[in-house]
Amino acid sequence: MKQKLNLDTWNRKEHFLFFKQMQEPFFGVTTTIDCTKAYSKSRELGISFFLFYLHKTLQAINEIECFRYRIIEEEIYIFDRIDASATIMREDKTFGFSYIAFDENLKTFETICKTEIDRIQTTTGLFTREYPENLIHFSALPWVNFTSLSHARSFTWPDSCPKISFGKMMDENGKKTMAMSIHVHHGLMDGYHVGLFVNAFQDLMNQD
Repeated sequence: MKQKLNLDTWNRKEHFLFFKQMQEPFFGVTTTIDCTKAYSKSRELGISFFLFYLHKTLQAINEIECFRYRIIEEEIYIFDRIDASATIMREDKTFGFSYIAFDENLKTFETICKTEIDRIQTTTGLFTREYPENLIHFSALPWVNFTSLSHARSFTWPDSCPKISFGKMMDENGKKTMAMSIHVHHGLMDGYHVGLFVNAFQDLMNQD
């Protein structure tokens, strides 16, 4: 479900109108996430760490309202729930774009993920199904401890989905960290809102 945002009463109307006219309205930041507790928790629960931090990512995304904004035909809509399209690698080292519905319950979410990952393994190509508009684009580069990241984008494509990427997990004296890259549409949010998301995500990763 979604509802239209009233642009005339929105305090960021001028910001939206300014940034949406740009060829590249996205901005991005890269930060480091402490995942020591989260990795230990995922092992304790017997769940893939990838699925664990994808779940925490979607929890944080859904907590911050502006991350649920999408631009559709020049209007801003607020979605009730945001899901993920994660890149899933196949055995032949190609990948496909998945659709993974968010569920607050971790075990239910794990089942949803495993079903979709299994489906991707039986397909070819990038686009393997229909995709809704209430998505984030999600990817992991577990081979690279990156300090910055860029994305392939067509400036003519009306895209407003946040793009979240994670790097290689590093271990130094028992402290585990990962790089996290966040790219978002500047017409929908600013650095302050990205900070809210990062803090919310880190808090979720730190839970016992």
